[in-house]
Amino acid sequence: MQDFLFRGDIADLDPKLAELIDIEEERQYRRLILIPSESTAPLAVRRALASGFHNIYAEGYSHDFTGGLSEEQIFDYEERLAEYRRYSDNRYYKGVEYADLLEAVACQRAAEAFAANGKTALDIYVNVQPLSGGPANNAVYHGLVNLGDTVLGMNLLHGGHLSHGSHVNRSGEYYNIVSYSVDSETERIDYNEVERLALEHKPKMIIAGVSSYSWKLDWARFREIADKVGAYLLADISHVAGLIVAGVYPSPIGYAHIISSTTHKTLCGPRGAILMSTDRKIIEIINKAVFPGEQGGPHVNVFGAMALAFKLAQTEQFKELQKQIVVNCKVLADRLQERGFRIPFGGTDTHLLNIDTKCIKGKDGAWLSGDMAARILDEAGIVANRNTIPGDKSALNPSGVRMGTPWITQRGFKEAETRQLADIIADILWACEPHYQGRQLRAKVDFSILKKAKLKVRNMAESAGIDYEPGHHGYPHFYYLDDEADEQTANASYLVDGEKVRELVSVSLSPLKKQG
Repeated sequence: MQDFLFRGDIADLDPKLAELIDIEEERQYRRLILIPSESTAPLAVRRALASGFHNIYAEGYSHDFTGGLSEEQIFDYEERLAEYRRYSDNRYYKGVEYADLLEAVACQRAAEAFAANGKTALDIYVNVQPLSGGPANNAVYHGLVNLGDTVLGMNLLHGGHLSHGSHVNRSGEYYNIVSYSVDSETERIDYNEVERLALEHKPKMIIAGVSSYSWKLDWARFREIADKVGAYLLADISHVAGLIVAGVYPSPIGYAHIISSTTHKTLCGPRGAILMSTDRKIIEIINKAVFPGEQGGPHVNVFGAMALAFKLAQTEQFKELQKQIVVNCKVLADRLQERGFRIPFGGTDTHLLNIDTKCIKGKDGAWLSGDMAARILDEAGIVANRNTIPGDKSALNPSGVRMGTPWITQRGFKEAETRQLADIIADILWACEPHYQGRQLRAKVDFSILKKAKLKVRNMAESAGIDYEPGHHGYPHFYYLDDEADEQTANASYLVDGEKVRELVSVSLSPLKKQG
């Protein structure tokens, strides 16, 4: 029979796309990535995303036959398939008998991983269908509060998240948002102030969760406040889920009415999200809010990658990883503070930290913005992101850089390497000279220090762990001062030093300017 199937790998069918993917994988190998919301999913997890489950639809939910079953019972194919053939399920599509089992094992493993505070896996109801963290939180709004209701969440500029009530997000448009902030002196959450706001505004829901606040949250105190005003408590643990599973961060299980989390970040799984509750009535509401309320068919292939990630998260290796992530982050913060940087919020006991770049000032009083600092670090091979810190007025012009240690710790960094990296960061940023160009902030950096730092970063990255064989692409992708001349392109780099180097370069390049 003649078919219409496209056969061959990516390189056969689309060489340019294959090369782009290869270059991005090499970027992840050659860079030291400090974005706290990023990690590298294990190779097996990435491969699970490409399974045949990708091809099918599975709108809706199966019958609750698999709820409360052990993994051994879920994988009892004879029993489960007999149930399916007799009763089918509630989904709109057929041909989902194995998708039912995959979703069941993902939910069961998630419940096992997050069981805590006297609650077992049997006490935790899980939904693994949200496509990402934003839709997961939107489903909670959809299910538990009405349009115009009051919601109390953390100020985005002080460490909250867009979906916790920012005016540029639908949560800020559809609901009456009251925001709590950190104390102006201590830069810590003042729970008494949170309680005062709750008593004054009587929110229908309180959100406890952060994206850049660097201290552990007090779930019991948040629940106490919620109970005083009859509010639901949503714990958004997207950033710290891996730490929670490993026991190095307190769990909101048993405190929060509903818990949302992404499955990447510190969980080191695929891009997706889950919702959990110990209240069956609440999870039934949430399930309807996810489908059909918020989205259509879930990404079934992601269930498989989640299931594997949740299994790995229960290993001793994962627990040691999470412990080291926190240790490394504290080392990074302490060393940067020793090198003269102010650490917003006063420090960290989690996976992330922030640095205040306003301390770097130019001769004309200009200060180094968070965006300029992040861009210059990126030139050296250190990847971070600009971020607001307490005192900033706009997310468009923040004075902070946010950093985290999940990815470098996965690759093998311990205290010594992290301290060395902190020194490289400090060397680069203190070599920056901010200045005004008209009314615009600008910055330049000592070229020699930048390029030497880039070599150090390259050497550290090449000695760190990797779970695949990276490609090799030179200029314009990855290039260094000590690169050998490229015979094919005649590209070469030269290190020129001396008092009259500027004059030499100017004279040498003047013929090129005339030709151009």
